[in-house]
Amino acid sequence: MTENWKEALASELRKPLPGVEAQLRMSPSVKRPVSAEYPLKNAGVLILLYPFMGRIYTIFIKRTEYEGVHSGQVSLPGGMFEEDDGSIVNTALREANEETGIDRLAVTIIGKLTPLHIPVSNVNVHAFVGVVENRPEFHHDPAEVQYLIEESLDELLNEVHHKTKAMTLFGNEVIVPYFDIQDNHIWGATAMIISEFAEVARRMTRDEGRGTSS
Repeated sequence: MTENWKEALASELRKPLPGVEAQLRMSPSVKRPVSAEYPLKNAGVLILLYPFMGRIYTIFIKRTEYEGVHSGQVSLPGGMFEEDDGSIVNTALREANEETGIDRLAVTIIGKLTPLHIPVSNVNVHAFVGVVENRPEFHHDPAEVQYLIEESLDELLNEVHHKTKAMTLFGNEVIVPYFDIQDNHIWGATAMIISEFAEVARRMTRDEGRGTSS
């Protein structure tokens, strides 16, 4: 990517987003109805981008094992909205700080993606794209995070890492698309969010190739 990748990406995020169509490319082939027992809630997650070794990187977290539907999964940093946050973007920044140790004040938010609804927990997930000038000093919270996974955008966009597997979900055998990143399987809501973001990044790359000004 060019030196002005931040400006180019911010420009793409201001355009109409790929939306649900791009998200559904990484959606499991079975849907679960919204459960009436869960009130609708909001969550914020952060796609953090930073230059490292001549490429642009992002980071994921491998969650610890616990009693919950997202136990042990690979996710973007983020969590549930709390009233003290004041806004959902503050939720994403707070949770990213707690889970990865980044300095939230060093992050510049350049845009957001299409909100994604997760029926199993009745949560709307709002994904924000943030950038920092240099690779952060990461210090993950072992109570919530087993380990961190750093990966370049080049690898995320490489379709060799886009795979499928058979899984049992809600009592059904289904085919689940996922990103195979460093032997970690990124699927479900996180994969759907990354699918939309990847389309924005590809669109930016195509524009740069055509010499489109940002």
